[in-house]
Amino acid sequence: MKEEQTLCYSCTNENCFIKKHLHLEQMADYVSKKQQVICKKSDPFIVEGASLQGLYFICKGKAKTVKTGINGREQIVRLTSNGDIIGFRGFGTSKKYLIGAYALEDTVLCNFSNETMLEILKEVPEFTYALMLFYAEELNKSENNIRKIAHMNVRERVIDLLLYIHRKFGQINGLIDIDLSRKEIADFAGTTEEQAIRIISSLKKEALIQTVGKRIGILEVSALRSEIMEHKYF
Repeated sequence: MKEEQTLCYSCTNENCFIKKHLHLEQMADYVSKKQQVICKKSDPFIVEGASLQGLYFICKGKAKTVKTGINGREQIVRLTSNGDIIGFRGFGTSKKYLIGAYALEDTVLCNFSNETMLEILKEVPEFTYALMLFYAEELNKSENNIRKIAHMNVRERVIDLLLYIHRKFGQINGLIDIDLSRKEIADFAGTTEEQAIRIISSLKKEALIQTVGKRIGILEVSALRSEIMEHKYF
């Protein structure tokens, strides 16, 4: 993992939460304080339980956030891509990270320290308001997912995950643009690797999806949506 100093004003990532607020004059005092972190695929950049070192914003790449569950098993709780924020759970209320995070491919991250983030929140009200709305939206998503997953069987959970990564990352040449192992799919869907493999195989035989190595492509989006429609997919 490598650290560098870069300028936010030269960044081309228009989805970044910081980039969206660079028009605010006060932000100029803070963006020069951030550090850029370059992670290779599979590198951890947040260790669950480690001391808070601020927030990370993905400049380019993909990452997963994980939480340790029963018997020490890691549960994937979020997949992230360009512009997403990582490390916000517990920020401001805890001294330690409540999640761990790993790069899913070579990834460039921007880190703003605790001190810098707190200064921004105190001095830039427009940014603070926008971040409050972000937290409210994330809480709403979490509550909806808890209700939804509680009523889904294993097949529906795997389908829900496939549709989620299809929406978030899109498809290139008929394949979803993210590499996830079958174990990672199982961890995110809350099932075993063996069950995930069986369900993916079944969906492939039904001509609903296709696979090339780790990559999965959805062939029949509407058919998969209809299977979980009662759980309010939309």
